[in-house]
Amino acid sequence: MLEDGKLFKGENIGCSGETIGEVVFNTSMIGYQEILTDPSYCEQIVTMTYPQIGNYGVNSVDVESDKIQAKGLIVKECFNYYSNWRAEGSLEDYLKKYNIVGLAGIDTRQLTRHIRLEGAMKGIISTETEAESELKKKMEGYPSIIKRDLVKYVTCDKPYIYNPSIVLSFKFKCVIL
Repeated sequence: MLEDGKLFKGENIGCSGETIGEVVFNTSMIGYQEILTDPSYCEQIVTMTYPQIGNYGVNSVDVESDKIQAKGLIVKECFNYYSNWRAEGSLEDYLKKYNIVGLAGIDTRQLTRHIRLEGAMKGIISTETEAESELKKKMEGYPSIIKRDLVKYVTCDKPYIYNPSIVLSFKFKCVIL
């Protein structure tokens, strides 16, 4: 359910429960794992407009951070039968591992058009209740991401060295000149 009362019913993917966040969309055909782990999606529920998500699975290499940063995922169709030699598991299992609630089986194009026309707004995905009044009340009590310090959610606790054995070269390409 969106903040303006628009309701979309579908099937649960990932873990059961509830999640609230700003509903946004992404039009990429691939890269769903990178999108989910991208810190810029902190406190957001990501809607993927491409209709089939999950068909190449997930792995420990294609990440932008050490965990899923998005609050939730909305897709038209979530594939649990992946085909990729690099895959280490399914998208749904990945969502469950990080306690992410997702929604599948809705018209993501309709949702995207609605968000594009009406602007970004909060939304809730719930497997706990279908009572619209309850869902709306929970969203009202949830703070907007505007003017919130989200950096504290995505940053590391202390500095660390990233792959200290590699040699860094800051040379430039002559073609660029």
